[in-house]
Amino acid sequence: MRHRPATASSDLAAAFDRVRHILRGGAAPDHHLHLHSALPAALSAASYSSPDPSPSPGLQLHALALRAGLLSSPFVTTSLVALYARRPDPAAARGVLDSAPAPRDPAPWNALLAGLSRRGLFPDALDAFVEMRQRGLVPDEFTLPPALNSAALLSNSPTARSLHSLILRSGLQSHLHVSNALIDAYAKLGAVTCAHKVFDHMPHRDVVTWTSLLTGLARSGSHDSALGVYYAMLRTGVEPDEFATAAVLSSCAGSTALDLGRQVHSAAVRTGFDSFLSVANSLVSMYAKTGSIDDARTVFDAMRRRCPITWTALIVGYAQNGRGRDSLAVYEDMIRTGCRPDYVTFIGLLFACSHAGLVGAGRAHFDSMERVYRITPGPDHYACMVDLLGRSGRLEEAAELLSRMRTGPDPTVWKALLGACRVHRNVELGERAAEMVFRLDPTDAVPYVMLSNLYSRARRWDDVARIRGLLRARGAIKEPGYSWVGVGPATHVFRAGERGHERTAEIYRRVEEMMGRIREEEGYVADTDWALQDEDAAGRERGLAHHSERLAVAFGLLELPRGAPIRVYKNLRVCGDCHVAIKLVAKVYARVIVLRDANCFHHMRDGVCSCGEYW
Repeated sequence: MRHRPATASSDLAAAFDRVRHILRGGAAPDHHLHLHSALPAALSAASYSSPDPSPSPGLQLHALALRAGLLSSPFVTTSLVALYARRPDPAAARGVLDSAPAPRDPAPWNALLAGLSRRGLFPDALDAFVEMRQRGLVPDEFTLPPALNSAALLSNSPTARSLHSLILRSGLQSHLHVSNALIDAYAKLGAVTCAHKVFDHMPHRDVVTWTSLLTGLARSGSHDSALGVYYAMLRTGVEPDEFATAAVLSSCAGSTALDLGRQVHSAAVRTGFDSFLSVANSLVSMYAKTGSIDDARTVFDAMRRRCPITWTALIVGYAQNGRGRDSLAVYEDMIRTGCRPDYVTFIGLLFACSHAGLVGAGRAHFDSMERVYRITPGPDHYACMVDLLGRSGRLEEAAELLSRMRTGPDPTVWKALLGACRVHRNVELGERAAEMVFRLDPTDAVPYVMLSNLYSRARRWDDVARIRGLLRARGAIKEPGYSWVGVGPATHVFRAGERGHERTAEIYRRVEEMMGRIREEEGYVADTDWALQDEDAAGRERGLAHHSERLAVAFGLLELPRGAPIRVYKNLRVCGDCHVAIKLVAKVYARVIVLRDANCFHHMRDGVCSCGEYW
């Protein structure tokens, strides 16, 4: 259920008064009938009077039911099961079921299933479902949603598919909330294709239907599909609720659709959904992840209520946008307000320290995780610390830190060390780190590419060829690099050296103009150590000039009006030579260029980058 009945202590008091009044009536002809009606109402009021109801009202009502001989009533039994299932110890709910006459309808079992699922006792809920079937009870439209939710949250795909088959055999898919629960289960399991198929076959849909699909698509990273579903939802006249709004904002963040995110924000303000914590959190995250960190701060400052997710989104956002010291300041504010940091907060905090070169602060915060907050550092935290130490040239200290990991470094941590070795051209330690990743995950293409880059910067072309051959032999698939830039509603994608764009000739002419101007006006000299080809100097420089991010910048200069920022996104990390060149392009053309690579945002203006060369 999405909403809980709006009951309060006054409702409970009124329900109790009615039960007592009926009991005082003695042997009136309608005494039993009225009590049969009043007890379930009172039990329902007791159940919803607080998130974890006190046992006292429930026990009193239970005693009254026993005294009146009403435990044989399925209505009373169901209400008692629902009451006890919401308490921290649901064994009492099971006790009511076991002591009552064997029910012929599934209602009491449905109450047990719903309560167990709501309390996160998913294995118990599925066990209860199996026992219910073994007792010969036929599931109805209220049985399946909590069972599906339990299977999904246990990542039990076979059980979810079996429940789907049962729904089809029973004809229960005609019930809207059953199909909604099925979409939600498939979405939680990451089976978005199955969720979409259920969605497509539904004759009727409501806002929950659309939201469940949107949330699943956003969670699985299918951001472009989510934006299509959102537009279709609007065309059908269904007004998004706060859950749909948060989901589509998440997809805007994932797909870097800043303009659409602004439109959704405006709609959220009109409907008042921006006051919901989940929507406001999604807005902070969306603006931060699309490079509009000042807008993220504006939303944050306007929020009346915040939670660890809110603070963490801004901490991570500042860090990814090259403002690590602002991240640390936000963290201090978070602690002053009494909000407790969590596991993810420290990832953002250590990332900020790494990308601001704050070694002392990073060590202190890493130490405080266990000492102050009893949070055991995980691989992501160690990767941030290795990156922090490695960037500052403390490679041996970084390697020593890995030896202290309780569970042993995973590929993420070794790749962080390999990246630091690439920066400082430490081939020996880099080879050791790469070999560890090869052992742990031989099909991950990243360490092969990183080691190949390390060798190419050392002009060890035979080793470059050897590593590339090893990559192919082991079946590792290198993700092709590409960059994209948005112009109006269209997104234009570029790959290095590609000439398939309809305006290729103009783009390449603009690239040559860019390179000429920064050479003449700023003294740019290409760093051909970043070239991966064993060619002459001119060939390597030409290859660098035609990297995907430079093609995207050139197109932005052609298409976007003067004064408008050029926002370029790259799926991999920007190479060192492109980083220098694009900074200088921003200066000579008097433009703001925002380049987001796989690691962070680079806000470039007047020849300076926000990353401070820590990228």
